Amino acid sequence: MNRQDVKKNPLPLLGWREWVSLPELGLSKIKAKIDTGARTSALHAFALEPFKEKNQEKIRFEIHPNQHDTSEIITCVANVIDLRWVSDSGGHREKRYVIYTPITIGDQTWPIEVTLTERDSMLFRMLLGRSAIRKHFVVNPARSFITTRKKVRV
Repeated sequence: MNRQDVKKNPLPLLGWREWVSLPELGLSKIKAKIDTGARTSALHAFALEPFKEKNQEKIRFEIHPNQHDTSEIITCVANVIDLRWVSDSGGHREKRYVIYTPITIGDQTWPIEVTLTERDSMLFRMLLGRSAIRKHFVVNPARSFITTRKKVRV
């Protein structure tokens, strides 16, 4: 990105990894990798239990919110908006539940689509795809945790 692009684009910057919040799922802080090569976002989930409540398809699932730590488990419940085939970066296809939930990054909150998949072997519990961040941020792949750095007063 050159200086002219920055001047033309009023969107705030996002690093290649950021702390995000998924408040409706009870996740106040989870580290996400920003992946503009992925269209859809993915969240680590296990023990998936689909069920129906008042004619609405729902999913109950558990998550280990912290990397390298399986001691903390958070149970989440969300409405299912779809069940779709998703190809991962290795070309493997998997049928995944899709939910719609608000995400908070920095001082912005908006709803995103998220697929649920087991990511225990992955470095990040969440992958944030390009459809979730467009119109909200520009990614600087050379930076990390831009939205959580404290502002220095001069």
